[in-house]
Amino acid sequence: MAFDDLMATANISGSGLSAERLRMEVVANNIANAYSTRSVNGGPFRRQEVIFSAVLNNHLRPSTPGGKSQATLGGVEVTGVVDDPSEFIRVHNPGHPDADQDGFVQMPNVRLPIEMVNLITASRAYEANLKVLQSFRQTSEQALTLAR
Repeated sequence: MAFDDLMATANISGSGLSAERLRMEVVANNIANAYSTRSVNGGPFRRQEVIFSAVLNNHLRPSTPGGKSQATLGGVEVTGVVDDPSEFIRVHNPGHPDADQDGFVQMPNVRLPIEMVNLITASRAYEANLKVLQSFRQTSEQALTLAR
């Protein structure tokens, strides 16, 4: 058994921690810009989402009894951060500097309840990955104690 096989649990949880941390940062950025009617690209801020993908390690496990070889799990990676293509929210506010001739302002497509749910789920996923790492550490320490 290779050392990499022993550390696979820690590597998978570590990738989850990193991915969920980025997801929380993106959600925080969405919340911070929920009322930004001007952006660098012009127009209102556009909500962003993080895209995850599963990682399979490059090496394959030996064949199973059925004769098929299996790729080992490698955790998660962030494929990218993409803009949400949904429509902007139109609000009637004739006194706003960015209002059109009819008095409507295009507001960002950020909906705070959705962002709060995303923040909570990212936080819980982060906590779950951290708990796995803590359990792995405790189990490893117990195994080392028994080996002495």
